[in-house]
Amino acid sequence: MIVDLSVPVVSGMPVYPGDPEVEIAPALTVAAEGVNVLGLHLGSQSGTHVDAPYHIDDALPSLDALPLERFLGPAAVLDVRGLPPHAPITPAMLGTVAARLGPGTVLLVATGWDEHWDTPGYLAHPYLEAETARRIVASGVRTVGVDALSVDPTPAPADLPAHRVLCGAHAVIAENLRDLGPLLEAQDAGRPIEVSLLPLRLHAADGSPVRAVARIG
Repeated sequence: MIVDLSVPVVSGMPVYPGDPEVEIAPALTVAAEGVNVLGLHLGSQSGTHVDAPYHIDDALPSLDALPLERFLGPAAVLDVRGLPPHAPITPAMLGTVAARLGPGTVLLVATGWDEHWDTPGYLAHPYLEAETARRIVASGVRTVGVDALSVDPTPAPADLPAHRVLCGAHAVIAENLRDLGPLLEAQDAGRPIEVSLLPLRLHAADGSPVRAVARIG
């Protein structure tokens, strides 16, 4: 079974405060030019996307400098649904998936905050504490995804602590995922989960929108 973990990309969709607005409109049409072609205006962090380490530091690797293996692999899903707005995700909460973590594993954090997509409440999402990010990195994980706007709180502290830890370890961060519930059910049933977060091949980029999908075995 394939599960789509991506939000639709449409004009006027929610973006991180200050990011470019998304505008999609016909550039060519069959009626006028004989073909349909869309014109796209969007930021690299629009919708479901991945961050490269370069996102927060010019000295860190850009998107095309990372190995493709960083964008796909077996998944472990951390269930922290039910947390209140602006709640920290603490190191102790990793206990339920600690045995599943290791090099090559994609850690997905299910906050349930995708239910608030396109509402003001989406900005009040839970976030990773810096120490939680350090524990994740120490486990060998280099790919972390979340069904929320950011791994840091919004608005973010100036030093972006969770980003700083993860990006400093050359990890990939995926944000604005959705529909992680079926993956949690599959994990509870002992079924394997493979996740793909492959980005566009953008040169020297800080990130890219992705079509995030999971294959449940």
